[in-house]
Amino acid sequence: MKKKPSICIVGGGLAGLTNAILLSRAGFSVTLVERKAYPFHKVCGEYVSNEVLPFFRKLGVEPEELGASSISKLMLSSVSGRTLSCPLNLGGFGLSRFKLDYSLYKKALEEGVHFIESAKVNDVWYGGKVFEINIGGSELEADIVIGSFGKRSNLDQRLMRGFFYKRSPYMGVKYFVRGDFLPDTIHLDNFDGGYCGFNKIEEDLFCLCYLTENRHLRTYGSIPAMEQEVLMKNPALKRLFEKAEFVWERPESINEVAFERKSLVDRHILMCGDTAGMIAPLCGNGMAMAIRSAKILSGHIINLCKEGIDETIRVQLEQEYTRSWHREFAFRLKVGRGIQRLFGKPMLSELVLSTMRSVPSAVPALVSMTHGKPF
Repeated sequence: MKKKPSICIVGGGLAGLTNAILLSRAGFSVTLVERKAYPFHKVCGEYVSNEVLPFFRKLGVEPEELGASSISKLMLSSVSGRTLSCPLNLGGFGLSRFKLDYSLYKKALEEGVHFIESAKVNDVWYGGKVFEINIGGSELEADIVIGSFGKRSNLDQRLMRGFFYKRSPYMGVKYFVRGDFLPDTIHLDNFDGGYCGFNKIEEDLFCLCYLTENRHLRTYGSIPAMEQEVLMKNPALKRLFEKAEFVWERPESINEVAFERKSLVDRHILMCGDTAGMIAPLCGNGMAMAIRSAKILSGHIINLCKEGIDETIRVQLEQEYTRSWHREFAFRLKVGRGIQRLFGKPMLSELVLSTMRSVPSAVPALVSMTHGKPF
């Protein structure tokens, strides 16, 4: 009887953990390497579309039991502070990555996943039959490697992925705050060169996360000064910042946030989540898309590799995963990138908001194009 291939997953965010749970549950030997120790915070908007709920219930994960908020409305504001609100037909929930990822981590442990935490993967090399993974000086072998190591990593450079060598003008900043805010509403507030997402998560906490052009930080020298001189030019954001009680002394931040297209397969490593280009600017749905991408990838591995893997099966796996990924996500990401170009620019954001106010059906139509169906 042939043996199921061993699998190494590099990176333990939503895509990595989802792959790990599903593949271990299907009887594969799974090792997940994560450079941090659970639980930990990540720069993320922390809004999840309800499209994931049927899948989460099959996993045995109940967001309500973790204290997730229920989100049913969207409010947009232009750079000048003009606002527009509409219902979210499918709706979503707010939950911190600290809690959600830790819940999935514990579920993966229950399923028998082997974790190597606080460890950095220095290199991954495919020798024709198996992968050699260098982890802090030690070596690990695996038949299949899944890359889910986030938006930007030393491995991207090691693999000479094209996007890594193109400077990105964007940085992300995230806070936890408290205050008297609408618990059922996700805000997307524009400012010159970026936008801010704001929504309730668990307990009495709200996630405030924004994307901005690096030029503002260079101009004003610090994050607080940049926020004062750029973000708070939007009166809606100014009110939010002034009302908020900031829980953290310093925010989480990430530089060089790239929106470049990324390869799905690189040197036979199967890329998933943000590593595959899952960032969905202004879609507010990147978390659901990362989870969905992992379900797709693990499904192909389970179907094709239950009796082992050879070069023919490997090629078939890579081709089928690529086709499925594009069928599911290519259009949604294209729409998201188009919306991104319209926002963060003072004149365009005003024009877009005015158009949406005069055509009330426009916002729900755009939201539906960037969100998937329940799976």
